[in-house]
Amino acid sequence: MIEIRRTWRTICVAVCAIVASSAGIARAETSLTKEEARGKMIFEQDCIFCHGVKGQGRGIASASLDPKPKDFTDAEAMAKLSPETIVKAVTEGGEAVEASPVMPAFGQQLSAKQIRAVVAFLATLSKK
Repeated sequence: MIEIRRTWRTICVAVCAIVASSAGIARAETSLTKEEARGKMIFEQDCIFCHGVKGQGRGIASASLDPKPKDFTDAEAMAKLSPETIVKAVTEGGEAVEASPVMPAFGQQLSAKQIRAVVAFLATLSKK
């Protein structure tokens, strides 16, 4: 009987921890503007393969890429890039801004509004 109580207690603690963690994630996501949230959805669909879930340049494809994908969480590096440069990179590909020639152009599949949303979301990744 005591062992069953311990097991249930462990399960309850684990469930509470998961719920608390999920609530924290939900709170973090609600701090995004509507445009940033749209950009996040596009990022998750088109960019995480190379740039990773957190935008650190560690996506599953990054191991085989040279140069490595941009780390959008690097505040110092991101501060050196204008929003216009990032828009151009997303629209025309990395080579258009003298960055990685491996970075594909998304100008044919994303609208200008969608690209601005992605750029707005990327800006949130380097804020601390």
